Amino acid sequence: MNTDQPKPRPFLTAEWRHLAFLNYPVEREILEPHLPPGTVLDTYQGKVYVSIVAFLFLKTRICGVPVPMHTNFEEVNLRFYVRRFSGEEWRRGVVFIKEIVPRRAIAGIARLLYNEKYVALPMSHDVRLDGPGISVDYRWQHRDAWHTLRASSTQAPAPAQPGSLDEFITEHYWRYVTQKNGGCVEYQVDHPRWQVWRTSNATLDCDIASLYDPKFAPFISGPPASAFIADGSPVTVYRGTRLT
Repeated sequence: MNTDQPKPRPFLTAEWRHLAFLNYPVEREILEPHLPPGTVLDTYQGKVYVSIVAFLFLKTRICGVPVPMHTNFEEVNLRFYVRRFSGEEWRRGVVFIKEIVPRRAIAGIARLLYNEKYVALPMSHDVRLDGPGISVDYRWQHRDAWHTLRASSTQAPAPAQPGSLDEFITEHYWRYVTQKNGGCVEYQVDHPRWQVWRTSNATLDCDIASLYDPKFAPFISGPPASAFIADGSPVTVYRGTRLT
């Protein structure tokens, strides 16, 4: 983790594993309405990006307590990247457009208590490790159709190259959530740097317009600008701080 400041108490602990990232440049105007108060868009070489990320949420505990039948599940999210100046440093974070999980209770509690943009849909996955390589297949059902994100690599994982888009995407350790009253809550996310499998073999079969917003469809309909699979790790999400 890249900060030495005191942390609040842990809120959530889990393992995030086999994270497939498909990354797309988009126009600023599409994301600006989604910016939480106090944040600005983060850029890589002058461009703003969204990512569709599919992964496994494992060994989940809320305030140290596992929730029966809700510890292991898939998640697919659409997210973008922001910065916020805390008074001493720029904090680089993530904002979620929508998060898909298969458990209604998780989605309902996240929406009700934390104003998180969760929805519950039927989901499944297939992850295969083949020597140094990997293949992942994540699926979710929306409006009676199955949507898929697939990625694979025959190479061994390695640290993201310094200064690369892969490093930019993975090196964001804060999360920002707009509240119903118009305020913003900041969460610190702690995990080690991930190893990544670089891949040019990644596909997304999804009705972007109906699942997210028609404005995103022209930018996410083609091949991603980059794609990789991260090995993942244990993660800790600390209690949020309401920003003034």
